[in-house]
Amino acid sequence: MFWSILTIVFSTFCAVNTFDISAHSNKTMATKLPSKMKAVGLYKYLPISDVNSLIDLEVSLPTIQENEVLIEVKATAVNPIDTKQRAPKPNVETAPRILGWDGAGVIVAKGDKAGIHNVGDEVFFVADLRKNGSNAQYIALDEILAGPKPKRFTFEQAAAMPLTTVTAFESIYDRLLISEKDKGKSILVINSAGGVGSIATQLLKHLGLKVIGTASRPESEDFTRKHGAEIVLNHTKDLAEQLESVGYGAGVDFILVNYDPYPYWDTLVKVIKPQGKICLIVDSSGLVDIRVLKDKSITLVHEMMTTRLKYNTDDKFRYQDILQIVSKMFDEGKLNCTLTRTISPINAANLREGHRIIEEKKMLGKLVLSGF
Repeated sequence: MFWSILTIVFSTFCAVNTFDISAHSNKTMATKLPSKMKAVGLYKYLPISDVNSLIDLEVSLPTIQENEVLIEVKATAVNPIDTKQRAPKPNVETAPRILGWDGAGVIVAKGDKAGIHNVGDEVFFVADLRKNGSNAQYIALDEILAGPKPKRFTFEQAAAMPLTTVTAFESIYDRLLISEKDKGKSILVINSAGGVGSIATQLLKHLGLKVIGTASRPESEDFTRKHGAEIVLNHTKDLAEQLESVGYGAGVDFILVNYDPYPYWDTLVKVIKPQGKICLIVDSSGLVDIRVLKDKSITLVHEMMTTRLKYNTDDKFRYQDILQIVSKMFDEGKLNCTLTRTISPINAANLREGHRIIEEKKMLGKLVLSGF
């Protein structure tokens, strides 16, 4: 009883931004949190070659709301969305913009209505694109966006997985509505060696689908085969011809497009079976004609990982469900980490290097920065 009362008192202290105590495994330990933290951010949106595109900062710790947790960041991932948000534009920020949309760390404080996690819990998380992100020593976010860190993973491995895994999971289960009933059906995964593609292929293989991936280099072909693709096509060549050559001339049941759909649009329409489903996770660089989908009664869906949070949907707790499910799958070995490169420490120079690598569009798997 004593410890329960004490925990409630400490959680309330943290909720009003009094940072002095944390608890772990029913033990209390003094952890005086600083008023300032290190971070990497920007004021101007510049090419990554410019040293001011990402700069080292010292900023105040974020204030947590009643349903939020404050996480000490141990590792942060770099994703294509980071580079897109940092890309050159005329905007100038009056307060620094801090990027980074998934990572892993330890909860050091929580709001008085945050009841899923405890102070001291190790978590991995996706971040809220409307707020500052994980390229900082501490991040505040809605507790539903944090899940239990897989026990068999390091913080670096855990940080690599949340954004791509939630995106892939939503694409497959919530958008394409694939389940065990679809065992044996075929799916074409365009750009299957990327961050989302390499976790999507694993989830699809787990469901028993025939996974046809695409890649363009020997190393990316090997990588996607390792992560579940049974057949790998070259997406720089005619996909319809290649599908026919491997026995899928009649088309595929599903398509997951992890790349700009514009250059593939005519091919997508051609190779999808009647009444099939196509999911897009990347914006099209040009206008496409969706009228051609009607003849085959094709379902076209989109996946944006932040939709539930942005629009405060009734099912936004789904984030927590997914993170709980996949954490268990990682620990059971049903899913494997796709981390391929770690850079340390977390600072502006190393984050600029991370952005440069992502912008080359040759990255296999995930890139993570570790430790301040």
